[in-house]
Amino acid sequence: MMKVIGILLIATIILMIEVPQLMEKKHKKELLVFSIILAIGVGLSIAQALGKTIPNPMDLLNLVYKPINDFFVG
Repeated sequence: MMKVIGILLIATIILMIEVPQLMEKKHKKELLVFSIILAIGVGLSIAQALGKTIPNPMDLLNLVYKPINDFFVG
């Protein structure tokens, strides 16, 4: 539980530093993208802190390219 609180605390600090600058410069699109990426990162970090298995992007690539490789290599 302390790990989750730490992750949320760090995310809050990041928000407090970055959001005012983006709002001041009226970068609404950048703020949206920043918020989405931060939310994904926080979600994955919390899942990992709770001991959940996070899928590796290489697994998806192997799933797609292994049949193609097997076809050509034989």
